[in-house]
Amino acid sequence: MIRRAAILSAFALALFAGCNNRNTSASLQASTTEATPVQLTALEGAAKKAEKIQWMTIEQAAARMEKEPRKIVIDVYTDWCGWCKKMDKSTFTDPKVVELVNKHFYPVKLNAEGKDAITLRGQTFTYKDEYRSHELAVALLQGQMSYPTTVYLDEKMNMLAPVPGYLDAKTFSKILRYFGENHHKSMNFQEYEKQN
Repeated sequence: MIRRAAILSAFALALFAGCNNRNTSASLQASTTEATPVQLTALEGAAKKAEKIQWMTIEQAAARMEKEPRKIVIDVYTDWCGWCKKMDKSTFTDPKVVELVNKHFYPVKLNAEGKDAITLRGQTFTYKDEYRSHELAVALLQGQMSYPTTVYLDEKMNMLAPVPGYLDAKTFSKILRYFGENHHKSMNFQEYEKQN
């Protein structure tokens, strides 16, 4: 089991190579022409959809990155995790969080205990009974299985940082801006916090 963990850890480093910043703390516009009631209803529906985070799978995010590179934020959760549910209800519905995520990232939901195989960059990850977790979650969390954890990847799917624990909207927005606006390239998170 230790050998398997070492192999997964080495694979995680290869797959998500890059900087691992441990200094981390944790529109739709209607036209001005007249619209029919049906068109207005459709526009209102589209506006409501735009006000939510448009979650996707990691495979979908990887495919979209082929056409339009963007950073990825991954919500690693479990179905039984109370703090994960709290983030879903409060943090991920906050208008500022929604705006920042949809502007800078491909947002991914990953159930750490999901049973479906995931193929990424030619490597297939599966659920492993011995870990009671999905191999991809183990790799992304670097073996530190804590939920929720948000994981940040750059435009080439290199690891920026896993950030464990519940984050309120204000804290999460700050971290989203730190990575999304590339402040991580010029300063550590503590320096960034002092300036913001």
